[in-house]
Amino acid sequence: MREVTIIDHPLIQHKLTLMRQVDTSTAKFRNLLKEVGMLLAYEVTRDLPIKYVEIKTPLSPTSAPMLAPEKKMVIVSIMRAGQGILDGILELMPSARVGHIGLYRDPTTLMAVEYYFKMPHDIEQRDVLIVDPMLATGNSAVAAVDRLKELNPLSIKFLCLLAAPEGIAHFHEQHPDVPIYTAAIDQYLDEHGYIIPGLGDAGDRLYGTK
Repeated sequence: MREVTIIDHPLIQHKLTLMRQVDTSTAKFRNLLKEVGMLLAYEVTRDLPIKYVEIKTPLSPTSAPMLAPEKKMVIVSIMRAGQGILDGILELMPSARVGHIGLYRDPTTLMAVEYYFKMPHDIEQRDVLIVDPMLATGNSAVAAVDRLKELNPLSIKFLCLLAAPEGIAHFHEQHPDVPIYTAAIDQYLDEHGYIIPGLGDAGDRLYGTK
């Protein structure tokens, strides 16, 4: 699919299978999501620019690569389940700025309802990575990108653990310019808007709620 990158690294796929299993405990699910978030971040940040700086090793001076300081990122977590991926990414990028957008899905209409929005003040000077475990109907992802585009960031990417074909189609109808990164594209959505085979409600499994 255009503008969709499937991150199929064996370690990610193995951990995803463990997360799918119904008997995986809350503690194990939470730890796995953090680990997968960290692994996904490697692929999503592959295009970060570097610059060469002069350093001194214990043996000699050399020119070595480091991240270009002018390339600034903000990780935006769609609350609440996005926090699980965010925690893993921050293990790799502890200096990244973080934004939060609170959205819940109306059980009748399945539309996203916003209840919280807080972003860094200089987001127009930054690239944005939105994180949420599931791209199901796509309504929450579309709502998040709608709001963030109002702030004019340099660029936007969307990262999720699982995506449904229906969600991808809806997302790219509204935002064809925003690339999606995901570990898997599942089969379809059921009548309640859940991804099949999926892994259940990511937020409930992450925090042990119903």
